[in-house]
Amino acid sequence: MDLVDIISEKKFLGQEFLTWLWFKSEERGGAILLPGAGDIQVVFEKHMRLESGEGESLERLICNGLQTELQEARTGLLMGKKLEQARVYLAKGDYEWRFSLSATLFEFRNVSWPKTVSSSDDSSDPLAWEAKILERIGMSEEVMQTIDELFRMFLKIRISSGWSQEKAGLKAWIAKGAEN
Repeated sequence: MDLVDIISEKKFLGQEFLTWLWFKSEERGGAILLPGAGDIQVVFEKHMRLESGEGESLERLICNGLQTELQEARTGLLMGKKLEQARVYLAKGDYEWRFSLSATLFEFRNVSWPKTVSSSDDSSDPLAWEAKILERIGMSEEVMQTIDELFRMFLKIRISSGWSQEKAGLKAWIAKGAEN
């Protein structure tokens, strides 16, 4: 089996994760308890892409709107479409990121970086530029590690005996949102 086949076969896991993360983000008004870090903020914003089928029968549903008004996306989930991409706001500590996250490859796009001390420094000093680059690398690692930790939380629940209860809550959340 080659890499493309493996990715295609396992993409459901990323789609389930993204849907679960949306569910968790709305459970406590955007707050998610991240072990070792406390509460972080995760909010799904105005843009989502859902998919169903594959190959020539692939259907895409793109939903835009306020985060609280993504009823069309929930209706798509209710109809069996899978969440493939979403615009996410993530706040951890003093830092805030906005990015689009692809479920299949965990690809980050259109990342809006946190404002930092070196962000305002427009110096032509090579050391200042090096500091900016290193800070950007650190911010990249921080957001990726946070998503990795959230995925780890999801996997622990997904493979546990508690998944059936979590899945029931998720289904109820989808149905409730589609009704509104």
